[in-house]
Amino acid sequence: MDVHPSIIVIGTSAGGMPALTRLVAQLPAGLPAAVLVVQHLAVDSSGEFLVARLAQHTALRCHLGTHHQHLQPGHLYLAPADRHMLVKGEHLLITKGPHENHYRPAADALFRSAAASHGGRVIGVVLTGMLHDGTAGLDFIRRAGGTTVVQDPHDAEFPSMPESALRNVSVDYKVRLDEMGALLLQLVQRQHAAPTNIPDDIILEASIAERVVGTVEDVNQLGHQVPMTCPDCGGNLWEMAHGEVHRYRCHTGHTFTAAALLDSTQHQLEESMWVALRMLEERKNLLNNMASRGEAPGAKLQEQRVEELKTHIDRLRQFLLNGSIGGPRTHERNTTVQDGPTEQGNGLQ
Repeated sequence: MDVHPSIIVIGTSAGGMPALTRLVAQLPAGLPAAVLVVQHLAVDSSGEFLVARLAQHTALRCHLGTHHQHLQPGHLYLAPADRHMLVKGEHLLITKGPHENHYRPAADALFRSAAASHGGRVIGVVLTGMLHDGTAGLDFIRRAGGTTVVQDPHDAEFPSMPESALRNVSVDYKVRLDEMGALLLQLVQRQHAAPTNIPDDIILEASIAERVVGTVEDVNQLGHQVPMTCPDCGGNLWEMAHGEVHRYRCHTGHTFTAAALLDSTQHQLEESMWVALRMLEERKNLLNNMASRGEAPGAKLQEQRVEELKTHIDRLRQFLLNGSIGGPRTHERNTTVQDGPTEQGNGLQ
């Protein structure tokens, strides 16, 4: 039997710091596991403030993750801003690889590396947050023989991340935050079988992330190319062939769940429509100016063109503002790059 300590990996976003402080307060100093945390942060934030805040609420020794740092049980490691935190054996890797689901750090990247490196000794946890990060990560952990835990969405300040995980992955445990510490302690005290039979695709994806950039040959082993482009870099996309979660990635390393990709394309479409609206307005104004100066031949025809443009402009503006022609707005998209409320002074978003 494997007697090495377990690894607990945690992903959270909006509402994450209050949830994390409540959770780590339940964990003892002698916890036989290293705890690794991804909290979505603003790019220019300093994680030291958050590490100090967590340390005030827990007996665990808290650190901001650093490159090649050795993992120790009873210690907590927080991913630094604008860097992925990965696991390689008993050490951390801190990289500036491509965004995953538009995030860096990303829970998916951490979870995948832990699954590839430690298999059945990994416990993956998704807490409160917006959108989809952590969903694919839990699937990696499940497929590698690890254990998956999700905060009960009814208990989460922002239920989107837990709901996405529960909707897409066969999760082992769904618990309230106040019950989670006891569950994690129970799980890490079990002996786990040695990490064997970790799927090859997980190992390959983790290896690509360690190198930061993959190759077309690498990605061809993971899925098949589809007629879509990456919203982050414009490269070709591949549809992944493994796991429960419907995913896409480009060969440079940007990855998306299908839901995240749909959100991205909707945002890009809306931006393009606003550009089209601006250009129509400018054309209308130019025609009016030319007509008023007597520069436009066929005044009646120009007036007709202006009226047609006004009709198109009104319809396009109505669609952009209401979400449909002649109907109420039915969808409000969160357009922030990093989701969640800002806590002044700590870089959280």
